[in-house]
Amino acid sequence: MSMPTYEDYLLPVLQLVSTGDSFKKADYEERLATTMNLSQEQRNEMLPSGNQHTFRNRIGWAITHLVKAGLVTRPQRATIQITERGSLFLATHQQPIKIEALSIYPEHKEFVSNPGSIVTRPTPRGASQPDISPLERLEAAYAELRKTLASDLLESIMQSPPEFFEQLVVDVLVAMGYGGSLTDAGQAIGKTGDGGIDGVIKEDRLGLDSIYVQAKRWTSNVQTPAVQAFAGALLGRGANRGVFITSSDFSDGARRYVNQIQTKIVLINGRELADLMIEYGVGVIDEQTYRVKRIDSEYFGE
Repeated sequence: MSMPTYEDYLLPVLQLVSTGDSFKKADYEERLATTMNLSQEQRNEMLPSGNQHTFRNRIGWAITHLVKAGLVTRPQRATIQITERGSLFLATHQQPIKIEALSIYPEHKEFVSNPGSIVTRPTPRGASQPDISPLERLEAAYAELRKTLASDLLESIMQSPPEFFEQLVVDVLVAMGYGGSLTDAGQAIGKTGDGGIDGVIKEDRLGLDSIYVQAKRWTSNVQTPAVQAFAGALLGRGANRGVFITSSDFSDGARRYVNQIQTKIVLINGRELADLMIEYGVGVIDEQTYRVKRIDSEYFGE
């Protein structure tokens, strides 16, 4: 029996959680391995990097697609549970589920069609994709992994205690070169400000100038009044620069507003924050490094 693809796990995952109970990672991985009749050799098979078991990696990708389609949720870290939509979907899908079937839901369609994403249907071992080059496939795969990591980071942020967001903002700003030291930055952001300001952080290590910060871990979009209040607070402090960071997003009105005023306010939404975390190594670790080499034309005299 060949190793199941991550597409092969879609239906078993839904069937496993169909009772409505939540399942922790170690439990559902073991149950799915048993359900799929994996041999010991298949259970031991590792990815080429040697950093993860193949079947666990594929289960994880199947769950990612189900989450993006809204059929499964992660109520807690490393835990999955079926949603009402998932139960309705399962009632009409008792045959092996194809990735394409999930794209009836806009959230999943957007996930797989977003620029930088690759075709998510699994490619059989040994098969080729002649329409794109190997380097393009590698770069597209990297873009998809990064997009999924950003999504997972935001999910982890929302599952963490509210006060964790303040520390996260500190860590990101310090990693970017602001704040002087971690201690200085932490004390600055940790102070509860008035007038819509959460903290003040040094623009550089010498403290030549300061940046005022607003940090909100919200699920709903930040509307114009909240940004107006922040701008007013900056004006009251005689400041002309500020950064508004949220775990959600900003309304179109809020974005138009900051472009119309003289005060310089940088808006950083949840996705941009996740990208900064990845870029500056906050909350993430390197799993594998690949070095892509090319011919040295000078060596061959070209």
